[in-house]
Amino acid sequence: MTRELGKLLESIAIPVVALLVSLFLFSVFVSFSGANAFEVLGGIYRGAFGSWFSWQNTLVRAAPLMLTALCTALPARIGLIVIGGEGAMVIGGLFAALTGIYLDGLNPLLVISCMTLAGVITGGSWVAAMGALKHYRNVNETISSLLLNYIAIAILSFLVLGILRDPATLNNPSSYPIGEANMIGDIGDTSIHGGLLFGLAICIGLWFLMRRTIYGFAVDIVGGNIRAAQISGLPVGKLIILTCFLGGAAAGIAGVIEVAAVHGRANLSLNAGYGYAGILVAFLARHNPIAIIPVAILLGGIRASSGLLQRSFDLPDATTLVLQGIIFIVILASEALYGRIKWFQPKVTSNA
Repeated sequence: MTRELGKLLESIAIPVVALLVSLFLFSVFVSFSGANAFEVLGGIYRGAFGSWFSWQNTLVRAAPLMLTALCTALPARIGLIVIGGEGAMVIGGLFAALTGIYLDGLNPLLVISCMTLAGVITGGSWVAAMGALKHYRNVNETISSLLLNYIAIAILSFLVLGILRDPATLNNPSSYPIGEANMIGDIGDTSIHGGLLFGLAICIGLWFLMRRTIYGFAVDIVGGNIRAAQISGLPVGKLIILTCFLGGAAAGIAGVIEVAAVHGRANLSLNAGYGYAGILVAFLARHNPIAIIPVAILLGGIRASSGLLQRSFDLPDATTLVLQGIIFIVILASEALYGRIKWFQPKVTSNA
């Protein structure tokens, strides 16, 4: 077995086994609650992929997961553990809504373009600031990105519950609407919004950038050995900040999609946990932008099945969050297996 083939098989086999172990542990957990584990797992499948209606719900939830996962996956390639996708998504969606409200009445294509640009700039700058703190002040990126999440959510709450609140939104405090004409429409006759196309295109584009360009090669060098990158003359600081910006920009676009394709305004639903679930997607996909696509669909399906579990099995709506948590713990534990399983290692032949 060649080294490349071994690494490929290892990168596929270990996450698959980790998922199977997670499902077993989840089955044990569900059994203790009094439900039939096999029926619950069947319910998750039906709610996620059992019908065309289920598929549509799954793909709608997969779109923001693809983008927030990139906020963790890209910095991870340069050696940073960033968990700031939630904050970048919230701040990107908030400023996209502000832009849409201000420009409402102009050409819809111009408004949507400006909203997207606002989400890219604010979401990217939000995470790039964390990268700058890490490089220039040696502030731990995991802690700073987590704290920036709380700051973004606090800003959203302050504005949506304050000066931006639309008096017509009583039960769900929200900002003023961006205007029906400025919404991103659905794909054909489905309920799948155009944000899915954004997610697919950005994942593919960033995969090409990270795997097929000099920039991506330089990022891998910094992530592999920052000292060697400095000796080689690479602009480490610029690479860190730019990579963090790209990851944050992707999460910012996720916020734009939630505003312009789902809610039509900014509200507290922007803080729906997509940024935190994106961390799981990134780790399960081994920080590969292409692998993020099927993993996001899988996690989107799990999230889409929560309502069915509540109705059919009288389980709490948070049951799927328990499954996500178990998967995350098992995936983190499985990191210790990479490079240690002899079956995946190349065979050394003697010339004697």
